[in-house]
Amino acid sequence: MADFKVTPWKVEGKIDYQVLEKQFGIKELDGELLKRLEKLAGGAPHWFLRRKIVFAHRELPWLLDEYEKGNRFYLYTGLAPSGPMHLGHLLPFMFTQWLQEKFDVEVLIQIPDEEKYWARQNLGMKLEEYHELAKEAALNIAAVGFNPKKTRIFLDTDYAKTLYKQAVKVAGHITYSTIKDAFGVGNDTNIGWIFYTSMQAVPAFLKSVEEGHNVPCLIPLGVDQDVHFRVARDVIGKLGYYKPAIMHNMFLPSLMGEAKMSASEKLNAIYLNDTPEAVVKKVNKALTGQQDTAELQKKLGGNPDKCMVCQYYKFLFEPDDRKLEKIFDAERKGTILAGEHKADLAKRINGFLEIHKKRVEELRKGKIDQFIAHD
Repeated sequence: MADFKVTPWKVEGKIDYQVLEKQFGIKELDGELLKRLEKLAGGAPHWFLRRKIVFAHRELPWLLDEYEKGNRFYLYTGLAPSGPMHLGHLLPFMFTQWLQEKFDVEVLIQIPDEEKYWARQNLGMKLEEYHELAKEAALNIAAVGFNPKKTRIFLDTDYAKTLYKQAVKVAGHITYSTIKDAFGVGNDTNIGWIFYTSMQAVPAFLKSVEEGHNVPCLIPLGVDQDVHFRVARDVIGKLGYYKPAIMHNMFLPSLMGEAKMSASEKLNAIYLNDTPEAVVKKVNKALTGQQDTAELQKKLGGNPDKCMVCQYYKFLFEPDDRKLEKIFDAERKGTILAGEHKADLAKRINGFLEIHKKRVEELRKGKIDQFIAHD
């Protein structure tokens, strides 16, 4: 039995992604499928694909079949904010932006300001506070580089007139027992939380509703969100629409090696609004795969698979595979020490965040309005 847990609200333990594939009934993104995706995208695949950071899928071959027939797809992803965004939150958005660019397609981005209000009422935060977090999340998401002419970002409570009518149809096909089995909710769970999956399902067929014919949908997401669509896909089919295809990404680990960077673990996560000094301080405390002393590291070398510095290069900060292998090789051979290693990573993270923050501030001056959809 697996000694880890993955739900939309909590990730615990050391995740075996192969075991998770079997648990969730998802399929590995294998070499043949990657070659096909590369050919259709017209270039080398994103490093998330090459490194199996995006590692699994649901019905991707079907979606590519439709694309080859001329039935263009759209992309849908999102984020339910519970606090400031961190680096781990960016993974599905970076990959979605790449897909948008390569396939020249529309993107729908849902920011449910109500979901965490329902799911985390023990924290005592008001709905209005989650709404403000959602607006800030919209700025950080748009700053990833989406095409404003082909991107629609919406907050659920501001877009309820569009979403709710369709959510009602979804809810009519989902029983309480289904939600109870899928999410582990109990009799003390508020009915908003129980209903929420119906809202998250809507953007997966919304373009089909709007255009009056079936439009394929591809959802890049963190694998913890898959359960919503395990429930929703059958309902969407019953409503007469295409079931969405899905691509799943791994989690960016915390700086101390936990399976997933968490917004609640403030010292182990790099937030998008962290100061340069905070980044340096956090990275300096990161778990490495090196030996206990510099002398032993030079003699025996370290383990890049256990080193969070190496893993952050792998996930986000070294897209060149050859350069990444040199970094990993230096760790194995002991030719790089922890201090030098961490200093370089902190510099790269701060360079990335500096650019990101400038984009956010430009959007804040009014440019974000071209992305935001209202009823």
